[in-house]
Amino acid sequence: MYGRALCRARPCPMLAAGDESSMITPLLRDTFASGDIVFSCGGIGATPDDHTRQCADAALGRPLLLHPGARDLIVERMRDVAAEQGLPFEPQRADNMRRLNMGMFPKGAALIPNPYNKIPGFSVDHVHFVPGFPVMACAMIGWVLDHHYAAQQRVQARTERSVTVFGSMEATLVPLMQDIERRVADIKVFSLHCVDSQHRHGRHIELGVKGPPMAVDEAFALLRVGLAPLPAKLSPELVRNRLENAPD
Repeated sequence: MYGRALCRARPCPMLAAGDESSMITPLLRDTFASGDIVFSCGGIGATPDDHTRQCADAALGRPLLLHPGARDLIVERMRDVAAEQGLPFEPQRADNMRRLNMGMFPKGAALIPNPYNKIPGFSVDHVHFVPGFPVMACAMIGWVLDHHYAAQQRVQARTERSVTVFGSMEATLVPLMQDIERRVADIKVFSLHCVDSQHRHGRHIELGVKGPPMAVDEAFALLRVGLAPLPAKLSPELVRNRLENAPD
């Protein structure tokens, strides 16, 4: 399951149709009619047991066409594989021609990029088709969520601000850390210490605060004030920003 949260998302049972076209086609017909955002995983390869592309075609009543962008990506992948194996690229070879079937999508489909091996998935309206391999599917589903449903994701900004403290022991810093967490809501104070005395900077501690940006600014100011009296050397500040799922 891909780790994203969507506003107004509702749980639904996992539907598995196996490799039977007689089951896949009506299920996809209902899916296209539902208006729901749906991800279909698996069955879009080029072997005889891959029926999903053909079933999507039947459910939509649209012809399957070789998508020009998919064709280019598949050819690029085949050329890469030939180069890796030290072989000449033979685009007209029978097996390479069959691989182009992986780019046969219902008319009007949009591509979903595949960072793993370049062979794309596809979208038709609100239904998105990706391979069944998690190593490919997770990144591809994430791309769809970020590019088509960003406004529906429950995300919040998080910030970390830290400094590296040289010449101090972690136990000395604990009261300051506890005081900051008591005084500023919604933040966490963290410390990551290097105990390798052979490190080129010797023993040191990365000390910082993380949480919502405004609360972090307040907490980090207190951290700097609390560190000032200590006989310790501080590195330049390190800032990390990210988005994460908001809690329910």
